Amino acid sequence: MKAPDAERLWQPGRPVPVTAILRQQRRGGGDPTHRFDVEGRHWRASRTPEGPVALAVADQDGAGVIRAEAWGPGAAWALDQLPALLGDLDDWSGFDPRHPVLAEARRMHPHLRLGRTGRVLEAIVPAVIEQKVTGQEAFAGFRALVRRHGEPAPGPGPRVGLMVPPDAATLRAIPSWEWHRLHIDPARSRAVVTAARHADALERITLGSAVTGSETGSDTGDEAERRLRSLPGVGVWTSAEVRQRAFGDPDAVSFGDYHVAKDVGWALTGEPFDDAQLASYLEPWRGQRGRVPFLVGAAGLYRPRRGPRMAPRDHLQRDLFP
Repeated sequence: MKAPDAERLWQPGRPVPVTAILRQQRRGGGDPTHRFDVEGRHWRASRTPEGPVALAVADQDGAGVIRAEAWGPGAAWALDQLPALLGDLDDWSGFDPRHPVLAEARRMHPHLRLGRTGRVLEAIVPAVIEQKVTGQEAFAGFRALVRRHGEPAPGPGPRVGLMVPPDAATLRAIPSWEWHRLHIDPARSRAVVTAARHADALERITLGSAVTGSETGSDTGDEAERRLRSLPGVGVWTSAEVRQRAFGDPDAVSFGDYHVAKDVGWALTGEPFDDAQLASYLEPWRGQRGRVPFLVGAAGLYRPRRGPRMAPRDHLQRDLFP
């Protein structure tokens, strides 16, 4: 295997559940931008400000060290950002669980943190594709987009089946009929293309130091929300999904999700919530509201599914899921 272009040994001084934190960025088990190899390394492909990168991260060893290797023009940038990707900027010190279920979830997962990629377009494209469809459809659409219009990741990326997602110029050039082949409808494809047209401005969005440890003068959470939602096709759900992954925003809540409000209500009160009830219930945690559904999910507290699951539309089943 080709020697890495750069490598880093990081000793965070705390336990880091590498698998659980990197899984926050994965879009389904078949996501071609994430892989797990037989040697126990976690692979991630990304487009950094310096260019594409293939990043391989090993689990923390007995001495508390995490070894990461990177290939491609973005290697140095990705390794500089490794601590943030693995949650080093996520500060739980001001979070009060308030509810015994949340306190127990935190006790069971004391080292789980929100990672951040710092890459907005990379987060917004799959989030838009996931709008108003089943998870199966969404993951299949994103997978097809990356495989058809992305590129093999640098270094040993092809050997592990790792792909870099398409860049903004490629997304802007995809014709309407090709989006149809990907089973991404016109409303969602227009939103992706619009985001690609504003990619430079999107990548300048950051959150303030209280959330992410970024420099003074960066956006507040409300300003980041406003800037994201100024794009046609980006609503409250999509904005929250982007803020969670790109910025590790602890206040981002995916209002409008089919499951989140119901699951949180069921886990903490015994009765499913709607979005209005969830918003009211989370108000005491304002500034860190997103930690509540995060902990509920980490603890696997999902309400019982009593009805038939929503199925993909017939043409998607025939063409994407033979």
